[in-house]
Amino acid sequence: MPEKVLVAYATKHGSTTEIADKIAEILGSAGIHAVALPIEHIGDLASYSAVVLGSAIYAGQWRKEATRFLKAHEKELASRPVWLFSSGPTGEGDVATLLKGELLPHDVQNIANRICPRGITVFHGELDDAKLNLFERIVVKGVNAPIGDYRDWVEIVRWAEGIAESLKQTIDA
Repeated sequence: MPEKVLVAYATKHGSTTEIADKIAEILGSAGIHAVALPIEHIGDLASYSAVVLGSAIYAGQWRKEATRFLKAHEKELASRPVWLFSSGPTGEGDVATLLKGELLPHDVQNIANRICPRGITVFHGELDDAKLNLFERIVVKGVNAPIGDYRDWVEIVRWAEGIAESLKQTIDA
């Protein structure tokens, strides 16, 4: 069993934090010591044997701090099990279709290709009008983005359970 799994995340309004916390909770319930931390609170990765890294998506891009983290820790991440997730598209329908078939932004996908994550997914996100500033409201209205919480908690739990199973199989192998 991995000693400790890091669930690292970058968020703007907190929706991705809640997803990361749920992933850490599910890993914990499977007997895996997991901690969810915002990227800005992470030093080195030496004490983590596996990493789940997620970022909110805005205008088709990961948060800058998440992309910087991925670039800065590329070699370390390539040496351990890694899973990547994005959170963002709102509205109904298949998230891959909403993102025009892209599971990761192009610059992030290039790094992911070198890291070889065990899994990549995109979760529907949440857009809470009360948390948006004036500029964000204008942009949301301009692109006609659906307001509301579209996160699929059953899918998030299922994905986290898959990570737990994969980690257990790695140890049992």
